[in-house]
Amino acid sequence: MTQDWGKRTKLVHHGARRSQYGEVAEAIYLTQGFVYPSAEAAEARFLDLGADEFIYARYGNPTVAVFEDRIAALEGTEDAFATASGMAAVSGALLAMLKAGDHVVSSRALFGSCLYILENVLSRYGVEVTFVDGTDLAQWRAAIRHNTTAVFLESVSNPTLEVIDLRSVAALAHDVGARVVVDNVFATPVFSRAAEMGADVIIYSATKHIDGQGRALGGVVCGTRDFIRGTLEPFMKHTGGALSPFNAWIMLNGLTTIDLRVRAQAASAQAIAEALQGHPKLARVLYPGLPQHPQHAIAEAQMEGFGTVLAIDVAAGKEAAFRLLNALQIIVISNNLGDARTIATHPATTTHQRLPEDQKIALGITPGLIRVSVGLEDVADLIADLRAGLDMI
Repeated sequence: MTQDWGKRTKLVHHGARRSQYGEVAEAIYLTQGFVYPSAEAAEARFLDLGADEFIYARYGNPTVAVFEDRIAALEGTEDAFATASGMAAVSGALLAMLKAGDHVVSSRALFGSCLYILENVLSRYGVEVTFVDGTDLAQWRAAIRHNTTAVFLESVSNPTLEVIDLRSVAALAHDVGARVVVDNVFATPVFSRAAEMGADVIIYSATKHIDGQGRALGGVVCGTRDFIRGTLEPFMKHTGGALSPFNAWIMLNGLTTIDLRVRAQAASAQAIAEALQGHPKLARVLYPGLPQHPQHAIAEAQMEGFGTVLAIDVAAGKEAAFRLLNALQIIVISNNLGDARTIATHPATTTHQRLPEDQKIALGITPGLIRVSVGLEDVADLIADLRAGLDMI
């Protein structure tokens, strides 16, 4: 029945589990264990876990289960597994499916921690990783081979907002039987069409848009029931990356308003990008919603909206970018995104600081680049704040 519901209805109601008290808001089950009516019942549950049965909070929890059901319904996948953070979701999804001798092809433009997993962790355990320019289908075609196990990409890259042709990459991967693993944070669960485009495993940092208030860490992996329960869950429950019930409750409350928030934030991001496009002190404005963006048509085809994040590149470099950042009155300097507050980040000296200079240049992470995650403030105030900052250069 819930498959016929609209997106916002699912975000409020899907998967609700009510106790005998009939509470309106989802209950927080702050328990690490569960009591069995008999020794025989305990034995039976450990042998075959039934629907809506739980053993230990690291394995599953009623509050967490509601969140998993709801995000899977939103994403359009069979199942989901909630994790302690976005990076627990990324590392867990990859490590659960890979073994020594496997081959992974990944886009090069990634968040620093994702790069660490692919470059340092997977190689340590004998997994071969080939990096490509994610926007170049010829490079994907040349790199994917008969023994490729998985491809990994950010559907919209952090922080330069490159948009990868997900449908085409997925077709290349599926031709050799490889799984398509997508970090979909910038696309957001609201605008995502990743499953429709061919993604097999879809990952979110729930810390971002799902919470939307900068309150708590969380992550989630969406996919087929066979992958989530057969491959990922055994790995996660034994390695300990489970989401806490309290954080799951926070994320559930975030989901009730995510559609409204993200659409408002994306509209403001579009307005800011248009207002700053062509500013004499900016070398470029990066936002998929601008017709000038190199992958604008791809973004339009594979997402329902263009996202809440843009980037501006101050022509005069790092010192000028810092002057702009330090002049901001409304926009805060931090390294989160998807928050109700507008946040500015200087990737070259923060999130991507440890990348070698040649890699920063190759990825377009210039000394003047500022990533702006647009919040819920009045857009006119945000534009005025950024223009005032630019005036200080």
